Amino acid sequence: MKYLAIIPARYASTRFPGKPLAMLGDTEVINHVWRRVERAGVPAVVATDDERILRCVTGAGGRAVMTRSDHCCGTDRLVEAVTALDTDADVIINVQGDEPFIHPEQILALRGIFENAPETMIATLARPYPEDAPADALLDPNLVKVVTDGAGLALYFSRSPIPFLRGVPEQEWPRRHRYLTHIGVYAYRREILLSLPSLPPSPLEQAESLEQLRWLQAGLGIAVAESTHPTVGIDTPADLERARDFLNNNCLNDIAL
Repeated sequence: MKYLAIIPARYASTRFPGKPLAMLGDTEVINHVWRRVERAGVPAVVATDDERILRCVTGAGGRAVMTRSDHCCGTDRLVEAVTALDTDADVIINVQGDEPFIHPEQILALRGIFENAPETMIATLARPYPEDAPADALLDPNLVKVVTDGAGLALYFSRSPIPFLRGVPEQEWPRRHRYLTHIGVYAYRREILLSLPSLPPSPLEQAESLEQLRWLQAGLGIAVAESTHPTVGIDTPADLERARDFLNNNCLNDIAL
């Protein structure tokens, strides 16, 4: 089975313009991402809408492809890149360009789902929420939660804590239930990925502003693998400072390149 990772990277982010080119240690954020993906043995290509990002990646020895700047979502950019590359990969892995601490073992976990269950259509990752962590963070709508069935297939994703623990004070929820928080890395069978742009927006997707709910509501199964590796996604300049602190405090071979 052949795999290819596509890493969408836009320059004109609303909350943090130019974040793929922000320096994290002595390396740009986007170059951290593709290098860590390739440590898992999966070839990676950055899909960008900006020549500066393309030059940054190719100048560091990576591969990049130009895509349009008017895509409404990352999946459409992914599809354009896959079509332009004319790849024969069976599975496409989508890693966001603002995840500089993606761990190679997380990429291998996604590969394992497809190799152990050939019928898999889409796969993603989730992290157990620590039982000693504050409940306030669990209530944060920016932290997406997921629940799965007994076979590890996603039942639902939500910005609200799911399940709701009736009769239990909210501050006790992390200790009374094993919550899973979503890690926004996906892998798709190529033919499934290419079919996604034809799906109409769904009511659940529009209610929660979560694109993966469109896929679930269309009947596409999403397998979930668990990972405990810490990551720091970068959406704002404040996140970049957190990422720098994380890098400085975790200067190990499996964290920093």
